[in-house]
Amino acid sequence: MSRFLIALALLAPIPAMAAAPGGVPELPPYQMRAAQPAGDRLQPGRDPKAVFEHSCGYCHLAGGMGSNLLTKQMMMMKRPPSDGLLANRRDLTADYVKAVVRGGKGAMPAQTRVDLTDAELNAVAAYLAQKPGPKGGKK
Repeated sequence: MSRFLIALALLAPIPAMAAAPGGVPELPPYQMRAAQPAGDRLQPGRDPKAVFEHSCGYCHLAGGMGSNLLTKQMMMMKRPPSDGLLANRRDLTADYVKAVVRGGKGAMPAQTRVDLTDAELNAVAAYLAQKPGPKGGKK
């Protein structure tokens, strides 16, 4: 009899795990992948910010694992926490971005040409490197 009651208790729905009244709650933005920007993935000319948000944003937008790890590293180096977001960085060069994306670094695995085509990588690298330097001038 006690085995039956235990089995029944395990099969009963748990109120905390029940669906929300309006259905399944939405995931936080960093857990959602941005829409793939329009255009041919193999050709240049697509919106670099949209490519970054689609291909890299899962980890490198606010709240993503990559941003959290980079923020911790930046703070340990006495840099502002905002430097944990790649889009805020002023010290990235296009060549550095490409090397890290293709080769990986730390917890970030290498990204293949299927994950991010050469045209997409060039766009993302240029987008992240185009920010003015600390004194307001271009790098």
